Amino acid sequence: MSFAHAQQIDILLKGGHVFDPKNQIDTVMDVAIADGRIYHVAPHISENEADKVIDVKGFYVCPGLIDIHTHVFVGSKMNQFADGIYSLSPDDFTLKAGVTTVVDAGTSGWKNFPKFKEQVIDQSKTRVLAFLNIAGPGMSGNPEQQLLDEMDVKKTVAMMQRYSEIIVGVKIGHYEGESWIPFERALAAAKQVDKPLFVECHLPQYALEDQLEQMRPGDIITHAFERVDERMSVIDDQDKVRPFVMAAKERGVLFDLGHGGAGFWFSEAMPALEQDLWPNSFGTDLHRFSMNAGMKDMLNVMSKYLSMGMPTDEVLLRATWKPAKSIQRDDLGHLTEGSVADIAVLSLREGKFGFVDAGGNRIMGKQKFEAELTIREGKIAWDLNGISAQIFTEK
Repeated sequence: MSFAHAQQIDILLKGGHVFDPKNQIDTVMDVAIADGRIYHVAPHISENEADKVIDVKGFYVCPGLIDIHTHVFVGSKMNQFADGIYSLSPDDFTLKAGVTTVVDAGTSGWKNFPKFKEQVIDQSKTRVLAFLNIAGPGMSGNPEQQLLDEMDVKKTVAMMQRYSEIIVGVKIGHYEGESWIPFERALAAAKQVDKPLFVECHLPQYALEDQLEQMRPGDIITHAFERVDERMSVIDDQDKVRPFVMAAKERGVLFDLGHGGAGFWFSEAMPALEQDLWPNSFGTDLHRFSMNAGMKDMLNVMSKYLSMGMPTDEVLLRATWKPAKSIQRDDLGHLTEGSVADIAVLSLREGKFGFVDAGGNRIMGKQKFEAELTIREGKIAWDLNGISAQIFTEK
């Protein structure tokens, strides 16, 4: 084993279907955890070596899920996302859905990221990473987020370099003007630190084709399957993927789902899936207005794709290893011995389930993911049915 031998296994997950695409594991295995890290993955690990043994037969044992599109800079300010009530506290929603890592999608900029870090990131059990908004005040509403003088490449780069272990890229979005200066500055900052650009839909004066032409391989466009007035759909009137969209995908531009309250429509996603325009990641766009609507949580989004016909292994891949690579965090999204023990134990329920998109349209499915157990840094953070608890017996 590459990981130094521990004196005792803290947790042994016994008999689950381990899915770890980085290490090409997709079969029944045991997983041992010690000192907050993956100690060993093998067909059989003795229970005698473990302090706690958890029977996970019949469940998927996966790397902790990664949600690359959230808004978690929660605070007390009214009518805004940055330090405001439109964002959500991550631990309230992530761990119960098997999510151990979220990326905040540009809710903060160079002016208020330190407050975001102190107020939310440092206080959260969930790992919180961030795309830094090119707008200095982040998503603070208008007119602040429209000011070109606040879109400072030098200060954005300096903040990214100061917190390079947390900030994974640059975000551009929510700009209503015609000038390409915001986009150009966001791209310049991303280039200087060799990080991805994260492009949201809220750029009504920029044509989709023009946006994609500006983007580099590894840059990410979110709300990929939306149908809204402010941005052309990836699907044309004949339900065909537009040629320039497919060309961008083939060039290496990554498509994030970005469900949110308005960012995902079956009318766009299903033809795209049939034509091999698949999401690279299942960003939920988690915020106050999406959590109780069609989106619900990441497992619900993943279940939609099961119902749409995506194979189970491809769904799990896009919730674990693919998003980790897209944010250049190869330390995450896998169960390599010695890596941090972030694990999602998922059941795949059989039944009759309804799934709703942003337009209020429903499809039916026969399977649905549910998080039975979530482990974050080797500690149990969520246990739906008490599978890790001691069985009570009356005296």
